[in-house]
Amino acid sequence: MHTGTRARLDRIGTDGNYLTVPMDHGVTLGPVAGLRDIESTINAVTRGGADAVLTQKGIAERVHQNKNDAGYIVHLNGSTVIGPDEDDKRRTGTVEDAVRAGADAVSFHINVGGNHEPDQLTELSEVTSEAHALGMPVLAMAYARGPGVDGHDPESLGHAVRLAEELGADLVKTAYSGDAESFEHVVDSTAKPVIIAGGSPEGDRATLAAVRGAMDAGGRGVSMGRSIFQHDDPGAMASAVSAIVHDDAAVEDALAHFG
Repeated sequence: MHTGTRARLDRIGTDGNYLTVPMDHGVTLGPVAGLRDIESTINAVTRGGADAVLTQKGIAERVHQNKNDAGYIVHLNGSTVIGPDEDDKRRTGTVEDAVRAGADAVSFHINVGGNHEPDQLTELSEVTSEAHALGMPVLAMAYARGPGVDGHDPESLGHAVRLAEELGADLVKTAYSGDAESFEHVVDSTAKPVIIAGGSPEGDRATLAAVRGAMDAGGRGVSMGRSIFQHDDPGAMASAVSAIVHDDAAVEDALAHFG
């Protein structure tokens, strides 16, 4: 790994663990709650303990003055819920765009097992080559998702994270398999750090229990969007998740961050 890549990875995590808050959902879902005044949300979650925030390149100007020295990741593909196929993620930027936007890393989404896997596989490989030429780390969002694919099956998730490593990713995000024992297989499928997606909000306790389980299985953190930025108190939720990811807190202790 290049020195620059390692230095930038350090900017988006803390001591090898990661709490990222993706807020690229304005492309997928539109200006939903938590993203209209994205400046206030970014300020709250980074003050709460988020290591990095993630957006599409066009939001960069609204990010930097509000991120409290946290890291910044630019996402490089996307789709919409009102388009013909939400799983057909298309390129929305280049690594050079991300550099110009002041990013510390780039991210790219791939659905392993999906109808668009061949194109996304090729594009992820291209992104990692472009990024590493500039010393830029790549977060691969590698999901097991497609016709007949169980998106929480540990074997399928293990395949997805290993594919991401094989194509050059430095950090891999995937779905949580549902329990720590099965998620150990996912973590053991790659030598790269594995972090879990937040998924749809299911309540504070359930969300924090998933984070605790992933960490117990050897995971290295989370990339959690709506469960944080759409929370009634995004800063408190970020602080609670950070307590587990960075301070090894139990779920009950993390819940205390809500008062």
